[in-house]
Amino acid sequence: MRQARSLLLAAAVIAPCAFTGCIPSFTPWSMGIWTPIPVAPWVTERMEEKYKYDRDFKTPILPPIRAGFPPPTCEDQPDDARVLRALEHVTRGVPYFYEEFRDNIEITKERIKDSIDPPRFFPLIGPAQLHHCHWKCTISYDETIESGYPFPVRVQKARVKVIYLDLDHLHLYPGPTAEAQQAVTRDLSGP
Repeated sequence: MRQARSLLLAAAVIAPCAFTGCIPSFTPWSMGIWTPIPVAPWVTERMEEKYKYDRDFKTPILPPIRAGFPPPTCEDQPDDARVLRALEHVTRGVPYFYEEFRDNIEITKERIKDSIDPPRFFPLIGPAQLHHCHWKCTISYDETIESGYPFPVRVQKARVKVIYLDLDHLHLYPGPTAEAQQAVTRDLSGP
């Protein structure tokens, strides 16, 4: 009986604090949906990279290769921003304790493969030819690591990283006859 009475007394004291505006230490959601949730500053940067540059991993579909003309070549090099996005990220540090920087970035691009596969069927696309464009990108930069606590340190090293990028794309394949090729070209170019 005594335990039940003390339990009811404790519930009577705690219940008003839990359901009113008082902020007891044991309820993390005391402000409801307006409770601030701590988020690291780089979380939004990673989300922005994920959704802003979604075209980096999509294969473009180009018009058919025209008969009687030389086959297309991979002349479009990957842009520097795409190469740097493919590079591993700089380590997130704590200001004045550990910080990492990249300076004097130089990028050299070299085409290592340019070939066109014979036509085959691709689901959701139809008959097409896969054009392989593979690039070797060499990135040279100066890596700087700084720390200001417990004593100031600055280490600078020359680094070289190699990244391989595949810029493959598809060319539609209308068929072996000239009439089919002209019909597809007419349909793609519009009225």
